[in-house]
Amino acid sequence: MTERKKIIREPFPIVTVEQSDFKETYGGAEDVVVSFCMLLRSETPSDTCLVTMHPIGGTGWMPVMGEFVRRGIHVLACDGRYRGVDSALNMEKVTLDLGNAVRHAREKLGYKHVVLLGWSGGGSLSAFYQSQAESPTVTGSPCGGGPDLTRADLLPADALILMAAHVSRHGTLTQWMDASITDEANPEQRDASLDLYGGEVAPPYTEQFLETYRAAQIARNRRITAWVRHKLQELADRGRENEEFAFVTHGTMAAPCWLDPAVDPNDRRPGWCYLGDPRVVNNGPVGLARFSTLRSWLSQWSYDDANADGPRCLARVSTPVLVVGNSADDACTPSHTRALFNAVGHDNKAVHEIQGATHYYLGQPELAGQSADIAVNWLGAQGLI
Repeated sequence: MTERKKIIREPFPIVTVEQSDFKETYGGAEDVVVSFCMLLRSETPSDTCLVTMHPIGGTGWMPVMGEFVRRGIHVLACDGRYRGVDSALNMEKVTLDLGNAVRHAREKLGYKHVVLLGWSGGGSLSAFYQSQAESPTVTGSPCGGGPDLTRADLLPADALILMAAHVSRHGTLTQWMDASITDEANPEQRDASLDLYGGEVAPPYTEQFLETYRAAQIARNRRITAWVRHKLQELADRGRENEEFAFVTHGTMAAPCWLDPAVDPNDRRPGWCYLGDPRVVNNGPVGLARFSTLRSWLSQWSYDDANADGPRCLARVSTPVLVVGNSADDACTPSHTRALFNAVGHDNKAVHEIQGATHYYLGQPELAGQSADIAVNWLGAQGLI
């Protein structure tokens, strides 16, 4: 039985100065960036720290994080600058925030081993970070400008753990997009033959329908991207190159897998997703990419342009990689777990699935513990404890 160590939580900010042409986060001086962090530790010292960051969400209070501390591993849970509001999120800038956290863990907190723990949307962020820390190639954001990661001096982590992780934000959005919407300015105008919620089509879906639907999802993402580029150019032509334009993307929770359990099957509840009834979420306020800006769309949501692509980045990393999936995950379906694992281009990799576990392990402390046990044992085998 695991000794239940007392969890000590130490909150603190990491404050950096960064030159910017215009403000994209609320409050404070333009050149000051604040990332709020929480160190989860026990009274027992540890040589190993898991650094975790999600592009928009917080990770410090997730059940699994406490399980790591109870097993003697410290966790540095950090929020990026866009915590809770991703309408202007720039993935390259979030990568700088993660880099500041890794550097703080190594140089200020003095941990011997620093491991990236990429949970959910933090999986592709962690993979992107590690690829750029090992062999940087990105000199700017897809929207033009943005940080040059080849000059950021990012410190590589010693290993990656990807847990309940998506392939990417742009890939996930595209897989969930409502392919039936044909007019972004009038989202009620739909192609009935593709409308999952309109009554003409119903599960089980044929392979031909799924192929047609998938192609329409990608085409819709690309139409939005083309409009975004046109709008940015229009602003530049008017001498307003530092201005932005906000817009709404409707219909972002219409993945066939939520309605047809035979599509990307696992043990999830049919007709449900991690945010609730997918029909309601499809146009609800918390859907992916619901509120966005032009530059943010290109950096985090564009199917063809966004850099933080988990599988593509994992193919470039040399450090050990552990991928952990949950068999009842209602946010991250099994194809994402397989794609991440298969993309790792070396043999020092492992994949595990936690039977019955949901996305957040809520009400499942024993399954969160199983997940932590797998990760801790793997770290030990890597000599990182």
